[in-house]
Amino acid sequence: MAGQATKAAEAPCEGADCKLFELARSAEVKPAGVKVISDPPPLDPAADDWPEDDTPLYEARRKVYPQRVHGLYRRIKWAVLCVTLGIYYVTPFLRWDRGPNAPDQAVLLDLPNRRFYFFFIEIWPQEVYYLTGLLIIAAMALFLMNALAGRIWCGYLCPQTVWTDLFQTIERWCEGDRREHLLRDRGGWTMERAARLASKHFLWLMVAWWTGGAWVLYFADAPTLVRDLATLNAPFVAYLWIGILTLTTYTLAGFMREQVCLYMCPWPRIQAALTDEYALNVTYRHDRGEPRGSVKKSTALRAQGLPSGDCIECLQCVHVCPTGVDIRDGPNLGCIQCGLCIDACDAVMAKIGRPARLIAYDTDLSIMDRQEGKPTIHRFVRMRTALYVAIIAVVGGLMTFTLATRDAQSVSVIHDRNPIFVRLSDGALRNGYTVRIANKRPERREFTLSLSGLAGSLVDVVQTRDDGRFVVEVGPDQTREIRVLVTDYVDFPPASTPITFHLYDTATGERASASDYFRAPAGG
Repeated sequence: MAGQATKAAEAPCEGADCKLFELARSAEVKPAGVKVISDPPPLDPAADDWPEDDTPLYEARRKVYPQRVHGLYRRIKWAVLCVTLGIYYVTPFLRWDRGPNAPDQAVLLDLPNRRFYFFFIEIWPQEVYYLTGLLIIAAMALFLMNALAGRIWCGYLCPQTVWTDLFQTIERWCEGDRREHLLRDRGGWTMERAARLASKHFLWLMVAWWTGGAWVLYFADAPTLVRDLATLNAPFVAYLWIGILTLTTYTLAGFMREQVCLYMCPWPRIQAALTDEYALNVTYRHDRGEPRGSVKKSTALRAQGLPSGDCIECLQCVHVCPTGVDIRDGPNLGCIQCGLCIDACDAVMAKIGRPARLIAYDTDLSIMDRQEGKPTIHRFVRMRTALYVAIIAVVGGLMTFTLATRDAQSVSVIHDRNPIFVRLSDGALRNGYTVRIANKRPERREFTLSLSGLAGSLVDVVQTRDDGRFVVEVGPDQTREIRVLVTDYVDFPPASTPITFHLYDTATGERASASDYFRAPAGG
């Protein structure tokens, strides 16, 4: 009987279960015995003795203590931080001469006058399609960055990353690097620790306050508003928004930090759906790093001709990560692709005399190619990247063309709705229109208004006449509405006749036009 059982056990088997068993045995994993557990009795919904579930709904936050690191990507982050914060804080004070009757702030969102100024560009409310174009370009640029190098936006350019990086730098100045900070947090309260904490939070609040203050400067003349804020003469809404933005910056960059990236920001979830196998990501090259071991153990294994990886379990890549991610565990929602773990690992590899870039911007396909002895190829130009670039080029080109060719004046017409037409005592028909004329230049201009498309008509505007035409004066950078009455003396006009209002600048000859219809009763 025992021999038959042995033969049965050694006999080849077929099916998915046998394949799983062979895979487990090949990996030197011993299948454990299966213990049959009977199903628990069904719970009575009416019973009061339901088992209590103490499982928390949310994972408790583990405070992250990022360690200082030096290297290429750290220098890139410093450069990006200085440039972006410099642009944000300095731009409201830049001046741009637009001539008389126009603000001289280079970048200004003038809400009371409904204008947006960006150096030599002036955007009116009816030109909101430029905002649509900018949003499309921004979205495509974000998608392009993701297709090329994953969450590179998150690691270098995201405002949350930039301000958090600045706050962490201030924290290191006041409380020391990772080791000293950990020891102080675990120790008791002392006068030194209280002074360090007070100085840290004071500097945080100053940065947050200036962040909120710089934001409101984009909505008014910056020097004037700064003076009014200092003398307590600024409007209440300015103080309100400075307070709100100070609080949000202080909270998000000082306390929530990686929690914003992990739980509040939707981009990590969207990015995971948009990425592909060719996008570069910060990757632990497990083909080089495994199996892991200390330097002494690795040296002994290599001396014996046994496989040994370059990873020495120093955990430096984890200690420098601003979100506390272990990049060796593979792709992670918390990884913002900042590259600081690359700098930390390169420094360790240099100390132990091993090649750099054990952690690098790479792809899983490249790792598989190296394992199979194939050359590594990075495909930056592919269908999706070409599509993103094409959309950016087309939208940007259209916006540039329309900006370069747009008129400095415009006219729009609205037909009266009630009544649509009026029959006069002499039998003529009259239609009423509201004509809005826009002067987009910083000087006063005169326009003449004329009508075409309706022979034998009379145009009546309460305005000065000039050679049978009507002269309308419009102030600098303003609009003006006028009332226009069009009378047709044709006996049997059609129910709808297309007409065109023509606007001419009396000084330069520039023109604009708008079309509408002259309405009449059906059948004349």
